[in-house]
Amino acid sequence: MFLPIDAPFYKWLIAPFIIFGRYFLLCSWLFALFYLWKQRDWFARKIQQRFPRQADYQREIAFSAGTALVFGAVAWLCTGTPLRAYTRLYTDVHDYGVGYLVVSVLVILFLHDTYFYWMHRLMHHPRLYRYVHLVHHKSVNPSPWAAYAFHPVEAVLEAGIFPLVLFLIPAHPVALFSFVTLMLWFNVYGHLGYELFPAKLYRHPLGRWLNSSVYHNLHHERFAGNYGLYFTFWDRWMGTLRPDSAAKVDEVQARIGGRLLKTAAGAGSE
Repeated sequence: MFLPIDAPFYKWLIAPFIIFGRYFLLCSWLFALFYLWKQRDWFARKIQQRFPRQADYQREIAFSAGTALVFGAVAWLCTGTPLRAYTRLYTDVHDYGVGYLVVSVLVILFLHDTYFYWMHRLMHHPRLYRYVHLVHHKSVNPSPWAAYAFHPVEAVLEAGIFPLVLFLIPAHPVALFSFVTLMLWFNVYGHLGYELFPAKLYRHPLGRWLNSSVYHNLHHERFAGNYGLYFTFWDRWMGTLRPDSAAKVDEVQARIGGRLLKTAAGAGSE
């Protein structure tokens, strides 16, 4: 959300509602689809073969609302105050061209993945984990609502990528909007609790570098390893990709394959 630098503060008060509203709409229909309507039909795709408690959903939504407040405050601080003049935010696409606009989104994603990996590992330091990151890890069996369920301190650290990008590289509002949209979708997907990738994607030369819901779910279940967000680059380079990741993928994919075979056999006998 970008308003004129001289926009009155009261107009910025709507920012957290917009942030949480987008998040709520996305999580709502995914939750309705996977956790209510298709819960039984797609249960084979459920990574952990059980569902969170009602109290877990309520806790995740409450902390997610708090995160939206933090994100809105950081957006205001960076683009709604005189600090905006010191950012590299530009509004004319022709200043850098359409090609740069597209590439800048990819650059921001890789920058965020690097930032997230090391920030995430820092959150697992014993001195921080208990007081900060534990809030997020109370979702041992995460649902979509866990994506933004952060302690306020962690929410500030998570939002740190925004000023980092704004002060480091030229960024157009379209690129930033594309980035936060992709970030939201991938973050919610990582906490979905369901496997959506086909087995062959894991075997593809490029697919092996892409993070998956199974990898991140395993992180929540076992608490360590698999620290990446979009990609597995840093986990592979730093030796933090959990050694049981491949076995977990095989387990889930075998369950899905068995379910598909049973469904096909049942249809063929009719």
